[in-house]
Amino acid sequence: MDASTEARAHRLSPLLTPKSIALVGASPRIGSVGNRAARALLESGFAGTLALVNPRHSEIEGHTCVGDLSDLDAPPDLAILNVGAARLEATLESAIAAGARAAVIFDACHGTAEDGTPRLDRLKDMAREARSLARLRDIPAETRDGQRVTLDVNLELPREVPQAALAGAEGVGLLRTEFLYMNRDDLPGEDEQYAALAEIVTAMEGRPVTVRTLDVGGEKLASSLGDHLGESQNPALGLRAIRLSLKEPKLLRTQLAAMLRAGVHGPLRILLPMISSPAEVAAVRKELDKTARRLRRRGVAIADPLPPLGVMIEVPGAALAADSLAQNCDFFAIGTNDLTMYTLAIDRGEEQVAYLYNPLHPAVLRLIQFSVEAALRARIPVSVCGEMAGDPRFTALLVGLGVRELSMSAKAIPRVKSRILGLDMQAAGRRARIIMDQVDSGRIAMLVDDFNDAGA
Repeated sequence: MDASTEARAHRLSPLLTPKSIALVGASPRIGSVGNRAARALLESGFAGTLALVNPRHSEIEGHTCVGDLSDLDAPPDLAILNVGAARLEATLESAIAAGARAAVIFDACHGTAEDGTPRLDRLKDMAREARSLARLRDIPAETRDGQRVTLDVNLELPREVPQAALAGAEGVGLLRTEFLYMNRDDLPGEDEQYAALAEIVTAMEGRPVTVRTLDVGGEKLASSLGDHLGESQNPALGLRAIRLSLKEPKLLRTQLAAMLRAGVHGPLRILLPMISSPAEVAAVRKELDKTARRLRRRGVAIADPLPPLGVMIEVPGAALAADSLAQNCDFFAIGTNDLTMYTLAIDRGEEQVAYLYNPLHPAVLRLIQFSVEAALRARIPVSVCGEMAGDPRFTALLVGLGVRELSMSAKAIPRVKSRILGLDMQAAGRRARIIMDQVDSGRIAMLVDDFNDAGA
């Protein structure tokens, strides 16, 4: 940091009088930069909370050091972004998602962005858009003709709950429980899982939390499960998700017990991954009932009535058997990422075929349509929780197909809500019907984009 930059840091507190500052940097030399910037702020008379954000930081002068903006306990008034040009836009977006009220950017703001516009202008546009979207937080996601759509958040870690609240999430549509099993050699016990889930349910303050049972296998491996996961010729189609849970019922019982106990603290639903038949749902429901009876005999408080039991629609077999599944569960959550992958036999991680991954493929859309219509016939809730849910490009199509609940990352909620507020439900339904008559994905993409461009 040169003398002029350090001088600007000295002037931050008198000019902006923030009570909390997050100093963000991504350079390998951020340790030294962080020290100098922190000292400059302190010497300027700043007496608020200073947090240094970088995985390489060690504690500096007693101030908080975290690896990511999402690790902060509360949104900072000001984020100082001292990162390279390549990471500037992503870091600003993270600062916005973390709830920062203002940002100061050092010299990396000069030059041009990838689209050829001056980088500073691009960053100002991002900030203006963020301020505009932030005003939508407490506004219901309602179409122009008065139809409500529920916008939930997908969570991977408990630390992401504050961002969900900042984004205006109405609930947790998908809580991944794999974090409980990762980076450890032993399995988490019932009490540990209960404590983690109860903390999240309590923090959501009465908003519903949908907890997915363990979904490991394939590309997601946990060393703590080494004794349970053997080698597989094709892990994506092997022993994973609900198949593993049913093969190792002790794993499932521990999770179900923790979920039942956490349900005392607020509304909780249980979601089963990679279901392909009603028999699997029946087996889990039997274990849920047995676990509930065991806990009651122990005098342990549990959710009453028992939490709803839902199914992830993420394999073609589940979508094609959706009518039967809907008679045996309480709700659907359509996982479009895996549904697209399994339907098209595409591994997005394989560079040679990744270009074939296309959620607008007619086969994928028909499976989504089958699932939604089956849920509507059975009068059970249905949501979409894959990447399609968080992309405003697909919002009108999904809503037009009958989806009234979308779950996505916290940072995607404002833009999806903005699209819904400008949407006419009847027009979206008409366009969806036209799209579902098409057989060419290129034609489908054109119809989707034309509808969005028209702002209908």
